[in-house]
Amino acid sequence: MRIIAKRTLREFWERYPESEEPLKAWYDEAEKSHWKTFHEIKSDFRTASILGNDRVVFNIKGNQYRLVVLILFVSGKIFIRFVGTHAEYDKIDSKNI
Repeated sequence: MRIIAKRTLREFWERYPESEEPLKAWYDEAEKSHWKTFHEIKSDFRTASILGNDRVVFNIKGNQYRLVVLILFVSGKIFIRFVGTHAEYDKIDSKNI
């Protein structure tokens, strides 16, 4: 999968250094994947939640952080829509961000 944009993750882990390794691990796994369905994502990331509207939320570092992505299976692209703390996540409309 092609992930757009790693810079968003990098900027986040510069603010929260303890998130760097878990975010890099997610990035590496997602980048080498060839997901075609949400079921395949759940096979790789059991704690991921399918939000609808082509969005998935991943728990990062034991659910301390949340990562929301938009996935376009046909083009093989993942768009980073949000990365933040659990408290920040609670304040967004994750299905439409």
